Amino acid sequence: MGANEMKEGSNLNVNWKIYSTVSPLCMIIITIAAAVTKLWVLTAIPIGFLFGFFLQKGDLCGSSAFSETIMMRDPRKIIGLWMLIVVAMLGIGGLDLLGWVKLNPKPFLYLNYIIGGIIFGTGMVLAGGCISGCLYKGAAGNLNSIVALLAVPVGVMLVEFGPLNGMHLWMKEHIISLAGGEKVSLFALTGLPFWVLSLIFAGITAVTVAALKQRKPNANQSIRKADRAGLKRAMTGPWKPWVAGVAIGLLMVPAYLSSAASGRNYPLGVTHGVMQAELLLVDNNLTHVYSSKPASATGATNPAIPPSKKEGSGKKVVWWLVAGVLSLMLGSWVSARMSGRARLLPKPPDEILVALLGGLMIGTGAAFAGGCVVGNIMSGWALMSVGTILFGVVVVLANWTTTYFYMMGGQRIRRG
Repeated sequence: MGANEMKEGSNLNVNWKIYSTVSPLCMIIITIAAAVTKLWVLTAIPIGFLFGFFLQKGDLCGSSAFSETIMMRDPRKIIGLWMLIVVAMLGIGGLDLLGWVKLNPKPFLYLNYIIGGIIFGTGMVLAGGCISGCLYKGAAGNLNSIVALLAVPVGVMLVEFGPLNGMHLWMKEHIISLAGGEKVSLFALTGLPFWVLSLIFAGITAVTVAALKQRKPNANQSIRKADRAGLKRAMTGPWKPWVAGVAIGLLMVPAYLSSAASGRNYPLGVTHGVMQAELLLVDNNLTHVYSSKPASATGATNPAIPPSKKEGSGKKVVWWLVAGVLSLMLGSWVSARMSGRARLLPKPPDEILVALLGGLMIGTGAAFAGGCVVGNIMSGWALMSVGTILFGVVVVLANWTTTYFYMMGGQRIRRG
């Protein structure tokens, strides 16, 4: 073993010891502070931290999950995303049974989901990641992701406040609703309680997994002692995508409770958090939302009226989202540091320009659709919103088309 390898191994051991001690302690202190002060928005910090940590561990990016399915014929990350959704469904079903949350599926804005999904699904291939993917990869030093991430809030603002806002508002007028204006969801369409449907999905998933395991050779089912991860190995090594998916699915439960108590009745999301973090730097006419009580406003007498409807009203900043996004990046960086993978990764100039365009596209597409992979697929599917299922299908098809022509040159990659 060379001197550099020994030094790197020593640094990794130091990083593991420091971060495995300091990180949990800081999260516990912040959670206690939130409980004492009743400022539940503070809990977005440990939730975002863990979200970023888990994403980095499983390399669970929506863009690579979809692309790798046709490029490498590797569905493991898509399976990880599905495990995340099913586990989140079960957790949210429990919250609903207990009456701790009011289910809030997204409206069926079909034009937004189709047009936004096409732009987003195409852009994520060019950017090398979805928005959450750019966040956790950028935090670890991927230059393409950093550049794409800088363009994301620009794309969102073009839709929310810029020249694309008129088109955005027009598309939002085309909405499909059920009788009485009820949002279109699987539990509303079937008449079955949310928790019953979540158990059905979980049961189908469990049966499918069991059937697939039986088809594998016995040698693949055995677990060698060397592969049994202790705590150190688990924290410093990569995770299988399904493990990260289960972890994030479980995290969705406290995330929903924390978000609802902070004035935002929805589970995980990142798109508007990225944009609103930018707003804090460039605007001072803002409406701040940090609790379930009426928001305080700067430059707005009635924060309940959207900026598009009231001249001079402040742009909304939801502090749960901002704190979640910033702590997501911190958690990703800590995870990468513990694994020895946090380093700046230079990229060719042409790739950087393409990533910049991709970042602009995923920001624009996510703003049109009202969310990205996190808000519309992870959280939206977990809430059984039918509109977000349409968004997911469109995103996957756009991703596959762009991957096929841009990444694969219109040629199928033969294995072996």
